[in-house]
Amino acid sequence: MRPLAIFGGTFDPIHLGHLSVAWEASELLDADVRLMPASVPPHRPSPLANAQQRVAMLKAALQKQSRLALDARELERSGPSYTIDTLVELRKEEGDRPLVLLLGADAFAGLPSWHRWRELFDVAHIGVLSRPGVDVAWSDELLAAIGPRLIDDASALHALRAGKVIELSVTPLEISATRVRELLAAGRDPRYLLPCGLFDDPSILAPYRKV
Repeated sequence: MRPLAIFGGTFDPIHLGHLSVAWEASELLDADVRLMPASVPPHRPSPLANAQQRVAMLKAALQKQSRLALDARELERSGPSYTIDTLVELRKEEGDRPLVLLLGADAFAGLPSWHRWRELFDVAHIGVLSRPGVDVAWSDELLAAIGPRLIDDASALHALRAGKVIELSVTPLEISATRVRELLAAGRDPRYLLPCGLFDDPSILAPYRKV
């Protein structure tokens, strides 16, 4: 069964680095990928752009292709956006379809600090987006939890609903959302850092421009 992969973040704003790794993960896993903007991220400051503005950016960025889609459910919930709650909800909707949570290597290294993190393996696989030649240290606690779960054959995920961890080597685009916001605030036009659809409507990037 074709997996469904989830790629979360604040997407404040969505940039080509986000889209590039999501697209590569989709190809490597032969999976559909949903980009899921977080409402109140527990581990970082609140986004500068509000929910409605970030949805508009994602819709503009994802047009004219069918591999990546938007899922805005976390923006419709109140309180912090805990990943386990979202995955439990998706599991009820998707039945036995394989689910894959996509995480950057740094985020994965911090997994033991997440809310109910051990339960994630009960409802989904985890795809770790790693950069060639860059090693991130994993704690003993994390290694002990994932040791028996590590696999290197992406096709194996198609027959399993949850519980495995796979590293996915993706092409890094060193684009910083913080730097993009700085450029926009300075009146600059970071055209080749952002999807071209974000420039079609001047109001889309208005949250970051100084009046």
